[in-house]
Amino acid sequence: NEDVSAPLAGGARPRIAILREEGVNGQVEMAAAFERAGFSAFDVHMSDILSARVSLADFHGIAACGGFSYGDVLGAGEGWSKSILYNARAFDEFSAFFERADSFGLGICNGCQMMSNLSQMIPGAADWPHFVRNQSEQFEARFVMAEVLQSNSLFLDGMQGSMLPVVVAHGEGRTEPRGSSSEALLQKQLALCRCRGQTQRSLSAEPEWLGPGSEWLLQQRWSLHHPDAAPGTHFSSHTEFLVSARVGRIWPVDAHLP
Repeated sequence: NEDVSAPLAGGARPRIAILREEGVNGQVEMAAAFERAGFSAFDVHMSDILSARVSLADFHGIAACGGFSYGDVLGAGEGWSKSILYNARAFDEFSAFFERADSFGLGICNGCQMMSNLSQMIPGAADWPHFVRNQSEQFEARFVMAEVLQSNSLFLDGMQGSMLPVVVAHGEGRTEPRGSSSEALLQKQLALCRCRGQTQRSLSAEPEWLGPGSEWLLQQRWSLHHPDAAPGTHFSSHTEFLVSARVGRIWPVDAHLP
């Protein structure tokens, strides 16, 4: 029941634009998160900016949502970003917003990919990487342990050293450096998190095996949700499991498999 959101000074509720493009579907969750953190969230579609119905001058922050915009067919956030870079009204709106000293932006999922392509108009973003298609040429999902690093992030301030379990899922999550290597980004404290532990094997190559690092997640599903588990059945978090993607069943490796 602990409220872990950081209190905002003076009870202020800064206005934040929950930004979306056609096809994006994460705006409701994004707005709910910011409302609970003490902001006043407003639904803003790109068409609102392009038609001048809404101005970013009225907001302290923008949060670009995830859920694969239709413009993503051109690549990771490419279509969405080009609607800003190659439209005079949108270009001026976003440029002025990022030049302000009292503004901030957050990009999640497709919104993160989109914002990475706006590096030319965002001060201090010259070293941001470019997102490209996974080397496997497949949509990939992972359950990773992320370590929060020392940085000047507005959102992760005071969380350095925290270890957070995070689900990641993407078709275009590989980063292509623009100006700096991963080592340079770490040295400049521009990297916010890094994954810890072993990397899982490609699910497309071996669809019935999830390697070390997934045991905790699968153990929870088995002990809490598996309909065939005997009453009182318990498996340690170190148990490895076989997964059949074809029938959606989970078994411990030492169990009798049907």
